Amino acid sequence: MPTPTPDQLVRLAASEIPDGDPMALFDAWFAEARAAEPNDPNAMALATATPDGAPSVRMVLLKGHGPEGFTFYTNAHSRKGGEIRANMQAALLFHWKSLRRQIRIEGLVHEVDPALADEYFASRSRDSQLGALASDQSRPLASRSEFLSRIAKVTARHLVGSVPRPPHWTGFCLDPQRMEFWMDRPFRLHDRRQFTRIGGGWSSTLLYP
Repeated sequence: MPTPTPDQLVRLAASEIPDGDPMALFDAWFAEARAAEPNDPNAMALATATPDGAPSVRMVLLKGHGPEGFTFYTNAHSRKGGEIRANMQAALLFHWKSLRRQIRIEGLVHEVDPALADEYFASRSRDSQLGALASDQSRPLASRSEFLSRIAKVTARHLVGSVPRPPHWTGFCLDPQRMEFWMDRPFRLHDRRQFTRIGGGWSSTLLYP
């Protein structure tokens, strides 16, 4: 790999990830991702852990974000739902390959208000609503045909009218306590900035790549 020239090093230093408000920086990067990523720019890896520290991770979709945090929805009887309720801490990772950027977010999790879960559930497609009613997410399944049979029975029960939100289907919101922004740079001189919540504000520092 070639060595960067002094001029290239100056240009790299001048374009570092800025200090400031990490939520505003997330908004800016997310807007760019929505314009650039071909599929699911709101996809994020969600890492949870049991009370004794055994981790697990899976992809979910971000369905809302703002000062309160980052919101997603799931079956609370699933593995991730059970782990969240037992250990209300989690981590998120956004990776946008087209932009060669990623954001890591760690924080505390709380369950959203039932009215908000009702509102989002009502906005989903009918097929998604019926699937949420029929699926015992993460539980053992004897055969594919058993699941399809349950879908058919749930569909028959709700041919007309609205589909009720199952009480175990809910939303969770991660309140960020630490956010790290990473950007690919030439010569593997990648740019990293970490923000840490302190009281009502944020402190930040660059990190070695």
